[in-house]
Amino acid sequence: MNRFSGVNALVTGAGSGIGRATVLRLVSEGAAVFAVDRDETGLAETAECAVGNPGRIETGVVDVTDEEQVIATVAIAAERLGGIEVLINVAGIQRTTPIETLSVKDMRELFEVNTIGTALFCREALRHLPDGVGVIVNVASTAADHGNPYMSAYAASKGAVLALSKTLAAELVGRGIRVVPVSPGNTATPLTAAVSPGDLDFSYFDRVRSLLGTAQPEQIAAAIAFAASPDASYFTGAELRVDGGSHT
Repeated sequence: MNRFSGVNALVTGAGSGIGRATVLRLVSEGAAVFAVDRDETGLAETAECAVGNPGRIETGVVDVTDEEQVIATVAIAAERLGGIEVLINVAGIQRTTPIETLSVKDMRELFEVNTIGTALFCREALRHLPDGVGVIVNVASTAADHGNPYMSAYAASKGAVLALSKTLAAELVGRGIRVVPVSPGNTATPLTAAVSPGDLDFSYFDRVRSLLGTAQPEQIAAAIAFAASPDASYFTGAELRVDGGSHT
């Protein structure tokens, strides 16, 4: 497939996991991608993995919580690519903390990265997204609307991403710009691998594990690519949940 031939895309969180898989999926279908992350080494690895695909990749290091960096990064991406048709917000962090020990620092960091970073990129990219064909895909989580013990701040931040996405979809439908929130379930990424139960009781999560097994980043990237492609031209504002049926 070459659904993204001639399409310029900006992808955050591109240094690993779902973000990297999304970049590779887009360039394999012909996209020109500006890939950003705060991890310069991870970005270089993503760029190396992309070699040989029909599309092309450029990279930029950015802290998604820094407003000035976001403004500059989006402007650079639009200049280097020659425009932006697709924005995909994957950048995010996760914390596993019982509410009794949840700190204000953790709450602020989760919201700054997961919610504010996403909102900033949406705001800035909208200066470039063309009416009628522009697309924003924001990665939320099944935690956004299903209870996940010990992840109250993470779930709240992703719930805000889901609400933001639905609201933007309603706000921008008159311009013909689609906004799709994609909510992955349990996925094998460095983000989830870093989560350790420690002394916490994680038995609850046995109820929401798919019999299809843990998702691979490429499976989530395939859904993101669909949401961003012309195949989903009538799809906006609705959550696309990719969880192997675990939350049905």
